[in-house]
Amino acid sequence: MRQARLRHEYVEFIPEKLEPGCLYISHRFRTASHLCCCGCGLRVVTPLNPSKWKLIDHEKSVSLHPSIGNWNFPCKSHYVINHGNVIWAKTMSKHQIAQVQRRDMADAEQYSSRRNLLKQLGDVIRRWFGNK
Repeated sequence: MRQARLRHEYVEFIPEKLEPGCLYISHRFRTASHLCCCGCGLRVVTPLNPSKWKLIDHEKSVSLHPSIGNWNFPCKSHYVINHGNVIWAKTMSKHQIAQVQRRDMADAEQYSSRRNLLKQLGDVIRRWFGNK
């Protein structure tokens, strides 16, 4: 059954069996998981980090941005979770999906590069101050 709304539940570990209509959030593992909102029953895993998805807690509901495009699933569903509401997005062509996937890959590489640069800078600063 297609979902129009998701409740959220904070957990340490994502349960093996997910309930339809529930977004499980693990801060410990920086992950949110739910069953695909189209009703196909497939598990959707969203890593929570700046290069992937951002979770916003509104106390009584949550939002997950950007959109969730299940393009590797047979259903190819595409939606946003905004204040617990499932907002269905337009179907995308193979070409559009490929463009989004390339952009996502570039964003992830840029995020990793920035993190590595900051780590290297921190190492230099620690060495410099450690030697004085």
